Amino acid sequence: MDNGALAELHDQLFPIVFRYVRFRVDENQACEDITSEVFLRFLTALRQGGRPIQDARAWMLGTASNLIHDYYRIKYRRPTENIEEHESLVAPQTTEAVLDRKFTSEEIRRVMQYLTPDQQNVLALRFSQELSLDETAQIIGKSVNAVKVLQFRALGALRRLLAEKAEP
Repeated sequence: MDNGALAELHDQLFPIVFRYVRFRVDENQACEDITSEVFLRFLTALRQGGRPIQDARAWMLGTASNLIHDYYRIKYRRPTENIEEHESLVAPQTTEAVLDRKFTSEEIRRVMQYLTPDQQNVLALRFSQELSLDETAQIIGKSVNAVKVLQFRALGALRRLLAEKAEP
């Protein structure tokens, strides 16, 4: 693959991979790092010339999924404290709409952590990437029916978790 084709592929797939990672990881720097690592691994795989890559998008999203699992595995071994949790260091928000939107997305991201990795992966692929059932099944290596079941259970669990968080 020549440099022009690689640049075009990067321009086309970077936003897709980043959006997928961002759907699962709430730290912007970590999202950028993971997305960059996906492309580095893609280049390495092309140079090594092992098994041919049939679908670059599927390969990259699958690699991103593995890197996200690694990220959370390491993060849970070394817990860190977010600067946002220190109210005195955070600039106050002025618009209610911004707060509501931020709260909703953060709350969904927070409760998604209680879902199984497969459920998180299916929701991220289906809703952040807007992939079809067939595409999602191909990426995660499961049947279409298994993806349907995972999605159904994940959405049900997500509804329950959000309802529990909303109760006083």
